[in-house]
Amino acid sequence: MELWIPITIAAAFLQNLRSAMQKHLQGRLGTRGASFVRFGYGFPVAILYGVLLHHLAGYPVPRINWSFAIWAVIGGLAQIFATIMLVHLFSLRNFAVGTAYSKTEPVQAAIFGFILLGEKLTIGAIGAIITGVIGVMLISMARMPLSWRNTVTALASRTALVGIASGAVFGISAVAYRSASLSLDGPNPVMQAAMTLACVTTFQTVFMLIWMFWKDKNEIVQVLKTWRSSSLVGLASVFGSAGWFTAMTLQQVAYVRALGQIELVFTFMASYFLFHERINRMEILGCMLIVAGILGLLAG
Repeated sequence: MELWIPITIAAAFLQNLRSAMQKHLQGRLGTRGASFVRFGYGFPVAILYGVLLHHLAGYPVPRINWSFAIWAVIGGLAQIFATIMLVHLFSLRNFAVGTAYSKTEPVQAAIFGFILLGEKLTIGAIGAIITGVIGVMLISMARMPLSWRNTVTALASRTALVGIASGAVFGISAVAYRSASLSLDGPNPVMQAAMTLACVTTFQTVFMLIWMFWKDKNEIVQVLKTWRSSSLVGLASVFGSAGWFTAMTLQQVAYVRALGQIELVFTFMASYFLFHERINRMEILGCMLIVAGILGLLAG
């Protein structure tokens, strides 16, 4: 078995674990606080990861430039607001369905690429996009009678809009992170990714601390009180990100992202066993169609 395969599966598992713990913390910390712990408790580990690569592996530290700084800030802010939307989504629908909405990100990226960049879509890609859209429609309508009116109502609902927006902003974040990493002048993809991760998580921590201090100082107190659970979220987030970056260094992004959809399997397991949430057949079918659409798009 090639090394990138178990690394990708581990990264997907850690990402799902982080989301599950964030949902658990939301009741005690609120949406903003539950989102903050991903960055606030993760940035020291991200910095340590870069330091270890420098001192143990001998990788030189790349020089930061203005292009890197701009893309890092854009990606960091986009990820903050996408995470907030995703955590809020868990309160609107169950854990598995909320995660499935965010998995429309690759499909949306293809549409944005066609509209904004003029990238051509193959017949297979168009079919994959339609499959993903049908999956989203099924999830939206899973709790109501099937009709065209209900379809329009479901897709215009707050749940659907928040979920689809979350996937779109996560897509912007991913593009910005890749641009930031590539703007660094070497020395290699692993160290460039580590530097990007360390700088972005540090910026996100400072930004959200200022935001919470301005909006509600009590959130900071609650985050400190839940340090045991919150620190686990931060660790899962950083190790998961390190896994994604490493896997994409060893293998093409398309293959890594395709295999990474195994996260939905972990998501359904967490939804059923941890949160005791009921998922009906239409929601399962919708999630399967979203996965099929994403895999078809990446394969094309």
